[in-house]
Amino acid sequence: MKIDILAFGAHPDDVELGCGGTIAKLISEGKKCVIVDLTKGEMGTRGTDETRRIEAGNSAKILGVSARENLGMKDGFLVNSEEYQLMIVKMIRKYQPEIVLANAIDDRHPDHAKGAKLVSDACFLSGLRKIETSENGENQEVWRPKHIFNYIQWKNIKPEFVIDISEHLDKKIEACMAFKTQFYDPNSKEPETPITSKDFYESLTYRAQDLGRLSGVAYAEGFTTEKLIAMKNFEGIIL
Repeated sequence: MKIDILAFGAHPDDVELGCGGTIAKLISEGKKCVIVDLTKGEMGTRGTDETRRIEAGNSAKILGVSARENLGMKDGFLVNSEEYQLMIVKMIRKYQPEIVLANAIDDRHPDHAKGAKLVSDACFLSGLRKIETSENGENQEVWRPKHIFNYIQWKNIKPEFVIDISEHLDKKIEACMAFKTQFYDPNSKEPETPITSKDFYESLTYRAQDLGRLSGVAYAEGFTTEKLIAMKNFEGIIL
């Protein structure tokens, strides 16, 4: 399957929180997007790997992605190993995305920055012809994405560009809240965590609103980029 956007998250719900609005927007414009979760999120305080799997599937349906996969890496102990790199290389070659979205380059959870570097290195390795991978007994074609963009998570990293998600914030929040065990639920009897508070739930709106205020739109999501972006012209810039 040749797609446009391949979004990686260290944990189920990372993609929704960091760039769910952007994915919803791109899909509404006819782009094909796939989500790949590196771990099952089994170390999370609330829920189980099974509830996370079900919630991830529900969220994927809300966003309308073409597919969602989980690589089953060890939650809390991501390492930039050859084994993990090759698992990601196989995903990149399978879907052949033009753009890869990945975790924040620096964040509260150590898996996020580790996941960002792991995906970045795999994107480079995926373009090397002497690294051979196969799927279902057939050799995969080498493929290197044109761009890697990192979304922003817990920390307020200064974005290098933002995407206007003004018409898609509601779908982003709906996709996030599909992870019922993870976020604000006043009736839950499970332990509180930094992301289960009402304030965190409200931050989904006010953080997007703040980036929108700074960029002249209602709501936005921010990204950093590994390389300098060249534009063909000024079309598409919101003035």
